[in-house]
Amino acid sequence: MEWFRKAKSGIGTLIKKDTPVDLWIKCEGCKEVLYRKELAENLHVCNHCGHHFRIGAAEYVRILVDEGSWTAMDTGLRSTDPLKFSAKKKYKDSLVEAEKKTGTNSGVLSGTGKLDGIPLALGVMDFRFIGGSMGSVEGEKIARVFRRALKDKTPAVIVSASGGARMQEGILSLMQMASTSVAIAQMREAGLPFVSILTNPTMGGVTASFAMLGDVHISEPGALIGFAGERVIRETIRQQLPPGFQRAEFLMEKGFVDVIAPRKELKGTVGKILSHLR
Repeated sequence: MEWFRKAKSGIGTLIKKDTPVDLWIKCEGCKEVLYRKELAENLHVCNHCGHHFRIGAAEYVRILVDEGSWTAMDTGLRSTDPLKFSAKKKYKDSLVEAEKKTGTNSGVLSGTGKLDGIPLALGVMDFRFIGGSMGSVEGEKIARVFRRALKDKTPAVIVSASGGARMQEGILSLMQMASTSVAIAQMREAGLPFVSILTNPTMGGVTASFAMLGDVHISEPGALIGFAGERVIRETIRQQLPPGFQRAEFLMEKGFVDVIAPRKELKGTVGKILSHLR
């Protein structure tokens, strides 16, 4: 097999020298070198090991919403720096960088549309915007998704991708946990369904509030889901944690996740669930 390893190594060298770097990407799961165009056609899922690459909010909208039915909401809401927070990097500078990176004003893309013909209100978190952290604007936009669903008497779907609360906004960020939870309680009183989609990662204050308050919890394979990180928990309880701790498959075994749906099956899975819940 030595000749095969050398040949494979030679191919890798050839790619690096003679091919534009942005055409190829290494899979974080199996380390295979993937052609970006084919990866995009496969919804950014590795066709070798099934690893789900992280994608932006707009991608989830394209995956979930029927073509031509999407109407964006609250596009003018913009994160500010109410506490004048400053550490090694000023918070306002981080916001400017995040806006340039994502082309949006905040870490949540929200709107209305149809999924397999079913009207809904949809909110999608974008991890590229300061780690998907939940600031006051993000929490407000999520709450408004539920309020819109209440107004239109439609289901609500939230796609979570977050490292947790945004520390640069302090208590104003933590207040969003209560704000979004109250809106979900109103949804339940009205008998309207809320489907929560958990992607990699869904952590911290997002997990401790709206992300785990759905009528049904759907996760992408291998998604990291929890509150505190594994290292913090291990050092706190001074015990070794089981294999796969905080991954979607482990949480499904323990009853925290209802369905694990690969990205290609995500829209169909949500559609079936919404049709039953209605």
